[in-house]
Amino acid sequence: MSQPYTNPSLSIAERVENLMSLMTLEEKVGQMLQLPANMSDNVDKLEQWNVGSYLHCTGDMVEELQQRAAKTRLGIPLIFGIDAIHGHCFENDSTVFPTQLALSCAWSKQLSQSMAHVTAVETRACGLHWTFSPVLCVGRDSRWGRINETFGEDPWLIGELAAAAIHGYQGENLAANDTILACAKHYVAYGETTGGRDAYEAEVSPRKLLSVFLPPFEKAVKQAKVATLMAGYQAIDGLPCSASSWILRDIPKTQWGMDGFIVTDWDNVGSLHDKQRVAEDLRHAAKLGLEAGNDMIMTTPSFYQHTIDLVNQGEVDVALVDDAVARILSYKFKLGLFDDFRYTDLSKKPQILGNPVHWHASLEASRQSLTLLKNKQVLPLDEANKPKILLCGANADDVVAQLGDWSFGSMQAGASDDSFHRRDCVTLRQGLQAAADAGRCELSYVRGAAPAEADFEEILAAVDAAANSDVIVACVGDILSQHGEFHDRANLDLSGHQQAMLEALKATGKPLVVVFMASKPLTIPWVKQHADAIVCAFNPGAKGGIALTELLLGDLNPSGKLTISFPVHVGQLPVYYNKYQGWHALISGRTNHQERYIDMPEQPLFSFGEGQSYSEFEYSDLQVANPTLSASQDLAAGEALKVSVQIKNTSQRAGIEIAQLYIRDCVASVTIPVMQLRGFERVELAAGESRRVDFSVPYEDLALINAQLEKVVEPGAFKVLVGASSKAEDLLSADFKVA
Repeated sequence: MSQPYTNPSLSIAERVENLMSLMTLEEKVGQMLQLPANMSDNVDKLEQWNVGSYLHCTGDMVEELQQRAAKTRLGIPLIFGIDAIHGHCFENDSTVFPTQLALSCAWSKQLSQSMAHVTAVETRACGLHWTFSPVLCVGRDSRWGRINETFGEDPWLIGELAAAAIHGYQGENLAANDTILACAKHYVAYGETTGGRDAYEAEVSPRKLLSVFLPPFEKAVKQAKVATLMAGYQAIDGLPCSASSWILRDIPKTQWGMDGFIVTDWDNVGSLHDKQRVAEDLRHAAKLGLEAGNDMIMTTPSFYQHTIDLVNQGEVDVALVDDAVARILSYKFKLGLFDDFRYTDLSKKPQILGNPVHWHASLEASRQSLTLLKNKQVLPLDEANKPKILLCGANADDVVAQLGDWSFGSMQAGASDDSFHRRDCVTLRQGLQAAADAGRCELSYVRGAAPAEADFEEILAAVDAAANSDVIVACVGDILSQHGEFHDRANLDLSGHQQAMLEALKATGKPLVVVFMASKPLTIPWVKQHADAIVCAFNPGAKGGIALTELLLGDLNPSGKLTISFPVHVGQLPVYYNKYQGWHALISGRTNHQERYIDMPEQPLFSFGEGQSYSEFEYSDLQVANPTLSASQDLAAGEALKVSVQIKNTSQRAGIEIAQLYIRDCVASVTIPVMQLRGFERVELAAGESRRVDFSVPYEDLALINAQLEKVVEPGAFKVLVGASSKAEDLLSADFKVA
């Protein structure tokens, strides 16, 4: 006879309550266990341990495991998780997008949502329900190997783009064939570990957590209603995230009202014992992890039996298990896994994965994310004279370098077949060759130098080829072996013989265009000084070669702007625009205090928000409609700041300008950043067109965290700054106050 939990007409809460009333302790703890399906021993444990979730499960194994779960005593369905980070990249024929860092340079919530939606459609078509994305880490130290996974250095912008991605993944109804659970990670301050050392110690105060690192996650939970959070590997002020009830239970579940569940990262609970040594053994680690508020335990098999023993022996309250299991089951019901969506018709995959509509979305993301950082009247290339292009650099024809991490070729993909990526990916060399075949240019290619091949160089061949060219396009950067998880770097210079290649090519006297294809900002001051044009692509996705070709030949007017600062030298790190003042550094007169190293410029090499266009834009007449705001204790109900500015396209070409708004709190009870991003608008203007652009800044966005760890708006003087980048010379300023 069927049980009430199988009745879809009941509320989810009623169905969860009924199901849990029937479950044994062993079945409950099994629901908290997530194991990797690419290890056969774990698959064999499904029935024995009542496993609730698998990750790294692809192909027909999804259906097989789901059928086995249906035959267990209560038939509780499995939930499958996957690292679909910038597309469902570990599945053959799927659509691959630019990495998060590349995509963020488009400053487009629409693109972020579009990428996530396409990913959701393709992931669900493969029988999977949950992606470990988006990444909300704040990227402020380029030594960190995983900087490419972030949306850049600004917490406010990260929150905006992440919320859009969450909406794209989760949609309006999780019980559908085009939605999946999102997972905001790595919670929290994972990118702030000392020296850019991945998963290391983070020396971050509670006020800094509340001010900088928690706000993007708060937006993900409270506004975007993200289903899950993933706990970071690292410890904060000596306490591992996975052992902190303040971080895992008090803040998201109690203060923010999160109804979803928290999953550990890979073996976080085991690491409490064998790496971080805050637990005397794995039994103790299971106790700490459960009490802290972890709901699903990824890849710590010992958690299962230890937790059963801890509850049976009275050392852990079963209510903690019940709370975790109720959260997990609630989302299994919301996903429709007990009803119409337990199984997926995998025969439809070929029509869904990588279809033309999805690839168009990927190409559009590549186009909008490209960022022009320098142009001495070299670009776009003069197609009328059919330019002779010499293309150099291994990254110009390297699929893996173009795609970046968390795709085929990466560590996590294992031995998966990547032939379809090589079939569907268009490199810069292929893009330019297609243009040459169409009679738009002439192309020759010399590999020249490669990022991770210390013994390879074809510099003399490149110099010889330059004699018969009109312009040189050199594609330089890094490769997968130099970034990602387990690949932090202390030296951020161009590797291999790339620098020597650039210097030799520059010496030929031909115009030098540098295409920067890399996972992160590298230290390239020579490139900024000597290149005639610089295009930053980061990892531009499978169709990046098409977008880059369009930019070089003028079909595409670049509009991207950096979301992360480039350091001049690795010793300048960490470097970011929203810094603090008060550094005792070089003083040149009492009115000119330059906060910098004595042997390093004050400013980064390239600044947050920086980016050029083939159009030119002029800002004027910044106005504040309400220069005096009434102080309010209710942050959500306070009066929004209304600002407008005139922007004119002074060129003969239509273009898109990304206008940015920053707020400066002139005097505060605690030290705060010099300014903070609080708004942006993508403004499309025809040639010669002028338009008034409006901004509305919520009152809450004027707040700070005071010494008592309270979020307040303090009365006093403020400035609003609007312009083309975070650089002082690009900003107009106006005063307002809170009284």
